[in-house]
Amino acid sequence: MHDAVEVLIEQLPDAQDLPLPAYATAGSAGMDLMAAVPQDFTLMPGERALIPTGIRIAVPEGYEAQIRPRSGLALRYGLALVNSPGTIDSDYRGPVQVVIINLGDEAVVIQRGDRIAQMVVCPVARAKLVETDSLPQTKRGDGGFGHTGV
Repeated sequence: MHDAVEVLIEQLPDAQDLPLPAYATAGSAGMDLMAAVPQDFTLMPGERALIPTGIRIAVPEGYEAQIRPRSGLALRYGLALVNSPGTIDSDYRGPVQVVIINLGDEAVVIQRGDRIAQMVVCPVARAKLVETDSLPQTKRGDGGFGHTGV
């Protein structure tokens, strides 16, 4: 097991009754994020909305927090995240919010405290771009978008 990365968290006043994000099992990669909506919120088919989680976090430098969809919500209701995965940078201090879209055929009601997404804390490598006139060749070359088959 790796050492835990310390992430400071602030629970916002309108979410004091909700649990903090937590890992559901010992092997979970992501912590569940809760909907901090003031009342039930209905998301119609094709509609997207910004859902608050009631927290702010301070991710350490050299890391990011990725906001990812929950597979059960995708399978059962067609809920997805528009910008998946969303990234919380180490210098962002605003509220954590989730952009959810209903890709299903029926309206979905999001209730206060529903688990709406998961947050995974990951290391980030910084790239140093080096300009060149040509790139080294590979067997794949510039093949993409299904060139290796379906």
